[in-house]
Amino acid sequence: MDFIFDGPENAGQKLVLAHGAGAAMDSPFMNIVAAGVGAAGIRVARFEFPYMVKRRLEGKKSPPNRQPILEQTWRDAIFALGGPQGMVIGGKSMGGRIASMVADGAGVAGLICMGYPFHPPGKPERLRTEHLHQLSTPALFLQGTRDPFGTTDEVPGYALSSQIEMHWLADGDHSLKPRKKSGRTETQNLDEAVAAAVAFMQALT
Repeated sequence: MDFIFDGPENAGQKLVLAHGAGAAMDSPFMNIVAAGVGAAGIRVARFEFPYMVKRRLEGKKSPPNRQPILEQTWRDAIFALGGPQGMVIGGKSMGGRIASMVADGAGVAGLICMGYPFHPPGKPERLRTEHLHQLSTPALFLQGTRDPFGTTDEVPGYALSSQIEMHWLADGDHSLKPRKKSGRTETQNLDEAVAAAVAFMQALT
């Protein structure tokens, strides 16, 4: 399994991130978040699911692997990086969702989801929240207020575990990017997301 690392090698805390369904581990979003958290003195590791590794090798798009394979890849990554102690896992969209499905069983210290896909866009009845009702791992969800996968009008009505802290990014879309007319910038939202992630991890120690 290949990883990209940011932050000091001897850091006391580790954050492991997985990519979303459509973009690789070195997408601009992932690069910015990993570099920002790493600059705060946290060791950040990124990895790719098998379908994305295949896409990188062959140059052809392929759909995500089935859920059991995605979950096992997460467990393999946790093991390869030394185990769950002091480790926070998470990621962008699908990567964070799969992390949330293995977090309790793996015994990690925390969970950070960026742009959690609460439901497919335009299909609010197809919720992906059942496992979040009883989540026992401390969790931070960084969500844009107008994310079509779960907006600020929808998510507060969901039955989510009290362990989940929602942090809303003003006017952010699924990648936390705001519209120009909002007066916010993408940099501001990403900086805020990184700061929230770092503060969440520091509070775990």
